[in-house]
Amino acid sequence: MNIALVTGASSGFGRAICRKLIADGYKVIGGGRRLDKLQQLAEELGNNFFPMQLDVTKKDAVESILLQLPKDFQPIDILVNNAGLALGQEPAYQANYNDWQTMIETNIIGLIHLTHQILPSMVERNFGYIINLGSVAGTYAYKGGNVYGASKAFVKQFSANLRTDLLGKKIRVTNIEPGLCGGTEFSNVRFHGNAEKAADVYKGVEYITPEDIANTVSWLVNTPTHFNVNSLEIMPVAQVPAGLAVYKETN
Repeated sequence: MNIALVTGASSGFGRAICRKLIADGYKVIGGGRRLDKLQQLAEELGNNFFPMQLDVTKKDAVESILLQLPKDFQPIDILVNNAGLALGQEPAYQANYNDWQTMIETNIIGLIHLTHQILPSMVERNFGYIINLGSVAGTYAYKGGNVYGASKAFVKQFSANLRTDLLGKKIRVTNIEPGLCGGTEFSNVRFHGNAEKAADVYKGVEYITPEDIANTVSWLVNTPTHFNVNSLEIMPVAQVPAGLAVYKETN
């Protein structure tokens, strides 16, 4: 039975991915900062789910926690780097620098550190799958996307370079790039708990759901092992990439 580690498992995409992989017959380690939420998920999902309190930005703690995993939840065959966030949507000249730093520490440093910890074991066994949760923001710029979009562009390029480094190894890498997704805490976090502002993002839109992303992960991990999806961009039908914009001065 293959073992998956899913970060950001206490809500949204991560929680839905854990549920789907358990239903598919995998053993799943759900990592997240909110242990109470993970324990609730463990009660629902049973003995094949292991709740692990994990903050990917805490380097030393991550290394210690991984060393303490129960033997029946080792080795990790599938790593789903889902933990990530956006903070603020102000233009760069008005942005909160601490928000920028938190996004970099979570979306970039936390992701690469966890990957660095787990990848050598996959290489040693010549088997594994790394799935990174990027974003269409890593390809298409939008107002206020500044550091968030840049962090997801990093994830996109990091995923592509992992594929290059792993040439000749039976290890797969995919970057999933979702567009507008509702049913998560993403916008609530971005707007620092402003529920009304967060709700406005999704009004009148049939958006992508966490279950859509979970089903995508399920499909990926169940494809033949010689088959690699390098990147997968997903948008709701109601969304398209923005066109080019030109500012014209008026006299």
